[in-house]
Parts: sequence; structure tokens; C-alpha cells
Amino acid sequence: MADRYLHFTGTAPGRFLTRRLGLPQPAPLRRWSPGAPDPAGPVILRTAGRSALTGPLPLGAGESAGVPGGEGAGETGRAAAVVLDATGVTGVADLAGVHAALHPLVRSVAPGGRIVVVGARPSGDDHHQAAAQQALEGFVRSLAKETGGGRTANLVRLTSPDPAPAASTLRFLLSPKSAYVSGQVLELTDAAPADTDTDPARPLAGRTALVTGAARGIGAAVAEVLVRDGAHVVCLDVPQAGDDLERTAGALHGTALPLDITAADAADRIARALPDGGLDVLVHNAGITRDRRLANMPAERWAQVLDVNLAAVLDVTDALLKQGAVRRGGSVVATASIAGIAGNTGQTNYAASKAGVIGLVRSLAPRAAAAHGVTVNAVAPGFIETKMTAAVPLFIREAGRRMNSMGQGGLPVDVAEATAYFADPSSSAVNGQILRVCGQSLLGA
Repeated sequence: MADRYLHFTGTAPGRFLTRRLGLPQPAPLRRWSPGAPDPAGPVILRTAGRSALTGPLPLGAGESAGVPGGEGAGETGRAAAVVLDATGVTGVADLAGVHAALHPLVRSVAPGGRIVVVGARPSGDDHHQAAAQQALEGFVRSLAKETGGGRTANLVRLTSPDPAPAASTLRFLLSPKSAYVSGQVLELTDAAPADTDTDPARPLAGRTALVTGAARGIGAAVAEVLVRDGAHVVCLDVPQAGDDLERTAGALHGTALPLDITAADAADRIARALPDGGLDVLVHNAGITRDRRLANMPAERWAQVLDVNLAAVLDVTDALLKQGAVRRGGSVVATASIAGIAGNTGQTNYAASKAGVIGLVRSLAPRAAAAHGVTVNAVAPGFIETKMTAAVPLFIREAGRRMNSMGQGGLPVDVAEATAYFADPSSSAVNGQILRVCGQSLLGA
């Protein structure tokens, strides 16, 4: 269902009326499209104090446009992005450098632009450094709520002085692919980026991905983006969705796998269906809701949600890793939800299952990396425009759309882009992360 309010606020009468009434004025978001510059303009690089890095930040294509020292915003005075190196911030006094670096630049960021702060992991031994680096999180989350105009602000934490592991994360956060990701924190490991000769525009070329719940909605969008990035996709969904599943897989030249993910032999059947005997990307997107308040929720509604959303994710992941079906350098991406972070009335079962996914990711990620060479991460969508949310009562739907810093719902492609970022082999330093794709929802952290 179209967001008519978003369309209305883009008209002259809509802008006038919403401004006079103090209503949200969401800006249309610039998302990825073929041939569009990425990022669309100059990138300004600043440093708060002295950098703690051993080399320059890997800004990729934007690096040539960025000018250290803060010049280069062009004749319009508008920059596509500002990147602040705050890795050397070790005390309260150093935070003045954060203000000094960004205060004069915030207004120069173009609508739809990006602000990325690069910090260090808070120290367990130096509480002054830990306090200052943690302060950056509050700073970035607040700045993201101030920027408006479709702009985003995010924080990247590095584990070591080597900036190389940040390449894929900076590329994602500076691009239109992260349009609905703001006010978030990503902490990277010191894993070296994968050595690959593949085309950066098609990082998954020659790789196989499995997407569960792929017949429609978010799952279909994930499959489409992974194919865009070069993957062959196996699309899995319940047999009852067979017609939609065949259409989705056929349009993507993928493989349709009608299967109940909760079946006892699901992992074995998945392994047999893989066209080349192995899997590089495992995306757990399948999920259901059976909403009722706990006092009115029978045991079978509780069990159905926990079985599909959590038990199947655990069982299938464990079995495929044990069989070696997920190849080294591969990735597991699960779908959590902001409901699992902030809770939601009438969704004790759903929120428990999605919080369980977060626990799975945080525990399994370091062990899967060490034993199998596989990363494990999760996306946590907020309000996403799907057929399911279109059926939500009007006032609840409007609240879901407006209760975030961007004042609008996200699209399935926003979740898909975050999934593809995790699946990119150059994201090997991104492990154990929960990335909220929610337009900086006002619920939760």
C-alpha cells in the first residue's frame, strides 16, 4: 500500500500544512539504482585530534572526491558525505575535536547524504578511553535524529589500528544501499578482507545463496538483490506458497525448493538441492506471526512461532555447518526484528523468537568464524512496507511508519541491501553484528 502521507508532504500544500501543524515531513529516500554515482558527490574526510590508524581509511570511489582537511564540497557547498576519524579520541578533552570537526560541516551535507564516524572499540583497561569512545555512540544516535532530509549518521568501531577491515562497511554506509539505516553502530573484528578477484559490482559471482521464505515480500527482495550481486539463488518456502515460489525463482533464474523449514530432514533436503553441492550464503528469512496477548495465547500459537522463527534457524544452521555445506568464506544472515529488541504488545512469542535469533548470532559468530571460516550476522527490520503491514489497521500502520527518525516505513529492498552487505565476501570483518534496518526507530536503542 502506498504511503499517501509521504506523497502529500512532497507537494507544496503538503509542505505548508505539515510545517504549520508541526507534523513529520519525511523526505523521499535515495536508494540504489543502476548507473547512479555512489556516493553522489564529494566526500569530506576529517580527523578529531590525532588518528590512531596505521593507514588511510578505505573510502573507495569516494576517496578521490574527498579532500583531507574538509575542503572539496564543490560550488554548491554540498557534500555527499562526511567521514570523521575519531579513533584517536581517548578522553573527554578529545571530544571537543569531534564538535570542532563536524559543527561547521553538518549543514553542508546534501539531502540524502551520509555522516560516518569511525571510532575504536571501548577499552576494557582504560576507562577514560572507554568513556570517550562510548560517548561517540550517544553523539551519533542524537546526530542521526537531527539531520533530517534523508541524511543518515552511523558509527563504525574498529578493533585494531588497521583500517582495511572497514572497506566494505564504509562502502555500504556511504552508498544509497543504506538509505534506511541510521543511528546504528557496527563493531568490526580485525579479520583481513577476503582476497577476491571478483567484480566489486558483483561480489557474489560464482556463489550460491539459499534464502528461506523467498516466495514473496522481504525474502523475494533479498533473493533479487543477491542475484543482482552475482549469486545463484535457491529460493525456499513452504509448499503452500508453491506458485509464488516458482514465479520468484523463475524470474531470477534460480532454483525453487518447496520445503517446510521445520521438517526434521530440512537440512538434508537443502544439502541435496544445492546445485553445486555447497552453499556460500545462508539467509534465514522465513518467519511467521501468531499475535495475541499472553493471557489469551494458547500453547500451540506460542509453539508455532518459536518453531519456525527460532528452532528451525538453530537446527538448520547447526546441521549445515556440521555437514560442511556452508563453505569457508561464507556467511549466515538471520532475520531478527526490532520487536526482539524493544518488545511489542501482543507479540511475546514473536519477540521471544527474534530476541533468540540475536542471542544465536552473538554466541555462534566467533565460534563459526574460528571453526568454519563463516560469519554470522542478523538484520533487524523495523516497519517495512509489505502486504503484511498493509493489512495492519490504519492508525497502527501510520504510527509504525512515523515513529522513526525518517518518518516513513522502509522497503523490502532496504532489508535486502543490508543482507547483501553481510553476504559480501569482503565483509569478513563483520561478524556477530545486529544491524537495525528501521530508519532509526524511536523504539529500543
